[in-house]
Amino acid sequence: MQIHVSDASGTPYYQQVVSQIRLLVASGRLEAGEQLPAVRKLAEQLLINPNTVARAYRELEAEGVVSARRGAGVFVSDAGSPLSAREKTKRLNERIDGLLAEATQLGFDLDALVRLVEQRGRTFSSRQGD
Repeated sequence: MQIHVSDASGTPYYQQVVSQIRLLVASGRLEAGEQLPAVRKLAEQLLINPNTVARAYRELEAEGVVSARRGAGVFVSDAGSPLSAREKTKRLNERIDGLLAEATQLGFDLDALVRLVEQRGRTFSSRQGD
């Protein structure tokens, strides 16, 4: 599981851990039933306080993303992330908003942008088939 924290982000470490685990679950890179690293192990890997990881795990458990099993560890919940569809949509909407703003600054109207996206989509699809 690849999680990284950064002082430069300005976001508290526990929130960085929460958002990255949410994304890993939403994207399917962490599957239902998969065990997360132990609190101390992840804290050592990230060079942060174990209480910070424990706080992140508690928040994820409260959201239903993970479940803690006494003596066994923390696992991705069987239902997966209840926020996964919403999180995916939110992330895409943020990227779309940025694209729309940049296209407007560059003088592209919506129709031209849609044509470009469709063209790139066809190119991308053909590359995936190779």
